[in-house]
Amino acid sequence: MQERITTAGILMRGDRYFIAKREDKGSIGGLWEFPGGKNRYGETEQETLRREFAEELGITVKVGRLVHSHDFTNKETLYHLKAYRVYAEDFDELPFRFHTEYRWVSLGEMDGYSFAPSDSEIVKTLQSICVTRM
Repeated sequence: MQERITTAGILMRGDRYFIAKREDKGSIGGLWEFPGGKNRYGETEQETLRREFAEELGITVKVGRLVHSHDFTNKETLYHLKAYRVYAEDFDELPFRFHTEYRWVSLGEMDGYSFAPSDSEIVKTLQSICVTRM
């Protein structure tokens, strides 16, 4: 079985998280996600996130700490998903290159969105982190 690293960036404004809805094509078409993407061989995970945010959203990010990691299988490939906290300057308008919608949502609102299965695991981690801090 082939193995790949894939990344997701957790971008926040105050207590709201940035999520994006994928175009209606591909294995996660029409589902919500934390932007990111597949690692190109030779890239660090941080380089992957910086490249993906620039390509998909046209923004520059700084990559912080690892928040979540888990493995999943899709089409006979084992993926190692790494979700990092990312930081960006404020922005208003974003291009629609791979997504059809963008939202800033609270943790409580995330249950109302259909996330890609892999990103649903990130949501669970974020919610558990929030509960343990209370």
